[in-house]
Amino acid sequence: MPKRRSGGAIRTLKILVVNLLLIVALAEIGFRIYDWFQPSFVFYKDSYNRYRGAPGAPDWGFHLNTQGFKDLAFEPKRDGVYRILGLGDSFAFGVVPYADNYLTRLEAMLQARGAAVEIYNMGIPDIGPRDYLALLVHEGLALQPDMVLVSLFIGNDFSDSRRRGLHEYSYLASFLRYLSALNQDYEGRVIHGPNDYCDDCPNFTTERYLQLEAKRSFVFRRGDPKFERRFDNAMHYLERLQSVCKREGIELLVALIPDELQINPDLREQVARTHFPDLPARAWDLQQPNRRLTEAFERLGIAYLDLLPTLSEPGQPPLYRPRDSHWNIAGNRRAAEALLPRLALYLERY
Repeated sequence: MPKRRSGGAIRTLKILVVNLLLIVALAEIGFRIYDWFQPSFVFYKDSYNRYRGAPGAPDWGFHLNTQGFKDLAFEPKRDGVYRILGLGDSFAFGVVPYADNYLTRLEAMLQARGAAVEIYNMGIPDIGPRDYLALLVHEGLALQPDMVLVSLFIGNDFSDSRRRGLHEYSYLASFLRYLSALNQDYEGRVIHGPNDYCDDCPNFTTERYLQLEAKRSFVFRRGDPKFERRFDNAMHYLERLQSVCKREGIELLVALIPDELQINPDLREQVARTHFPDLPARAWDLQQPNRRLTEAFERLGIAYLDLLPTLSEPGQPPLYRPRDSHWNIAGNRRAAEALLPRLALYLERY
């Protein structure tokens, strides 16, 4: 009799395990189907809030809007107006004043041509492709954009494309993790404050800036395994972002923003001499990330504009703030001028 009871208990346990696995499988399938038809930020790591600006915070004489973005208030969509969402990191947010930011300038240039267009700057410092996707599905889609303009910074958007956590491979696990994080609250940061902007003031010491550029220079070294891993991770999120845009009928354009190391030969020489004295010149490939990205974009049908050729043209004034890695006012102006004809083509078809 004890053996029969033991055998019955085992059978009951097996049935419970099978039923549990079936429930988990059905939940996983259900969440995936739901996300296919109704993209949700729940299934992507929603970490960008820890970096965003505080609503209304001062920034070089400007005040962030009520969502903590460096732009004017976001308003309901108006008929006949082509709306562009600008996603990106500190390049999109901008280290220059609001009026000098390339997205602000680009909007003004298009409107001066008579275009009914508005560009909403949703840049947040210190985020990357994974966060661009979360930001789009969490907040961007509700703004009913006609286009998403992603500013992909070659300098650190691979560094910020960390490997997916194990929970991100499962939609059920992502949902459970989201429930556990509901009580997190982010108050936002004051990025620049009410100070006066200085266009030619260095941000870092020479030593610190060379260390910064050296740390992220792995993207320019041939055969670096770290670059391969980070490239695959970045493309995973960009492909997912493309998929969301396709389903929602939104145009997608990726602007490739070069690192100063690609533009400034003196900086390249300093970084190589001080941090990689034994690395031969043939080990460097300064166009490697741009080439790999454009090859992937062409294969996937993702529209892009590589700003490296334009910003590398000889005879231009300095386009980056000294020892900062971000564009100065002239760099923002040049970027807006480079993007203008490409955006005008979209508006002609609208």
